[in-house]
Amino acid sequence: MSGGPLIVQSDRTLLLETDHAGAPACRAAIAPFAELERSPEHIHTYRVTELALWNARAAGHDAEQVVDTLLRFSRYPVPQALLVDVAETMARYGRLSLEVDPAHGLVLRTNDRAVLEEVLRSKHVAPLVGARIDVDTVVVPGAARGRVKQALLKAGWPADDRAGYVDGASHPILLEEGEDFRLRSYQRDAVEAFAATGSGVVVLPCGAGKTLVGAAAMASASAHTLVLVTNIVAARQWKAELLARTSLTEAEIGEYSGERKDVRPVTIATYQILTSKRRGVQPHLELFSAEDWGLIIYDEVHLLPAPIFRMTADIQSRRRLGLTATLVREDGLEGDVFSLIGPKRYDAPWRDIEAQGWIAPAICTEVRVTLTDEERMSYAFAEPDERYRVGATALSKLGVTKRLCEEAVRRGEPTLVIGQYLDQLEEVATMLAAPTITGKTPVRERERLYAAFRRGEEPVLVVSKVANFSVDLPEASVAIQVSGTFGSRQEEAQRLGRVLRPKADGRQARFFTVVSRDTNDQEFAARRQRFLAEQGYAYQIADAETVSWPS
Repeated sequence: MSGGPLIVQSDRTLLLETDHAGAPACRAAIAPFAELERSPEHIHTYRVTELALWNARAAGHDAEQVVDTLLRFSRYPVPQALLVDVAETMARYGRLSLEVDPAHGLVLRTNDRAVLEEVLRSKHVAPLVGARIDVDTVVVPGAARGRVKQALLKAGWPADDRAGYVDGASHPILLEEGEDFRLRSYQRDAVEAFAATGSGVVVLPCGAGKTLVGAAAMASASAHTLVLVTNIVAARQWKAELLARTSLTEAEIGEYSGERKDVRPVTIATYQILTSKRRGVQPHLELFSAEDWGLIIYDEVHLLPAPIFRMTADIQSRRRLGLTATLVREDGLEGDVFSLIGPKRYDAPWRDIEAQGWIAPAICTEVRVTLTDEERMSYAFAEPDERYRVGATALSKLGVTKRLCEEAVRRGEPTLVIGQYLDQLEEVATMLAAPTITGKTPVRERERLYAAFRRGEEPVLVVSKVANFSVDLPEASVAIQVSGTFGSRQEEAQRLGRVLRPKADGRQARFFTVVSRDTNDQEFAARRQRFLAEQGYAYQIADAETVSWPS
């Protein structure tokens, strides 16, 4: 085949022909500076965004490398305007830098005086800085380090943070690799990429072992560590993994949650307790300053609540690691993750990890249900803000859900039925005679049911969105989604992730989404599926009356 595998377009999109012999090398070369938007069968679409270019610059790539990559792999001449734009965008990073001055402490310094003058006249930057030292340097209060970086990013002049990190209180932590456990190559690469810089985000698919990356980062830092997680179940799974894979003992690991308030050399806290309010204030945010932390780990960093962002802005001298399966944020605050947690340091595509056998291959099927005349009229007469609920919880979904569950149980496939609405989940659980786990389920009962599911004693669990994140159920091989959070792409990714843990017998995972035809339930399902399509997972479409078990 003549020509390269890449088509570079003037709107900053890159089209990669996956069947081309040079596609694997091209994909690896463009990954540092281009964001994957979608990856169906033959042509993958990437976009070169400002944030992606600044991420690349922060990771040590320069404009010359990016331009050379585009010219080397492009099938057609690369638009000259795009090359100029790439060079000028990347040149914006680092004209301002945050450094430590021996006499004045933290300072903002420039190698382009006009840029400094511009940002100092910004109403968002000016209140955050202190006295002018000279024409190229201004004092920055240490507590304003994060907020200055946020403001400069939004102004289009991202700062190169060279101010370094405090070591924090030391605490020896060893990763105990042996015959039964060794870091996988991509996990080791992720840890090394983070450790070389001290802050940033690692993006790995659900089931690819992000917790082990966190454990290895802790061993690298060997310091007091604060781990922030989504819920108590996740906290206890982190603790179990740390006890199994590191030298840490029970006495060295504390839990800081609604049930316990133990602060120890390694403390695992939930976002919920840290953001809870008492008389209008959030007293538990003091945990960030309660210890001399050497490392803070943010699990599921794409879910980071605003109060945690605000507190993180004040602790920029601490090493910070964000872990996630997707940096997609429905609120568009990826820039805050970049400026406050750090740039993306490592990213492994889902299908690449699947090809290596580390996550299970998956078949995704959208099952479309035709509503009864009565249900269609109820949907038509519903108020606009209630229509999604009416369509998503239609009783017509129950029949196909039951058939799919019965077939899964007959085949010995541990199954999760996942939904958004509690009354719908109660109906499903009653129909299936299966236990339900929701936010109201006590933690001890949740853990009992998860353990029974792992042992095969409960073949089906009906779960709400509490099971979207950080729940380790490697045995689950089928997920049936009966309703979701409108068009949330991150939720779709997390729900598929529940069944992607590799299976001992190598079998495929199956992910069904049951949707109501001719309603906005179907429209929102299409939006949620976008992220999975971007990762290369194609959805089959099936009718509820004729759906068969995919093979």
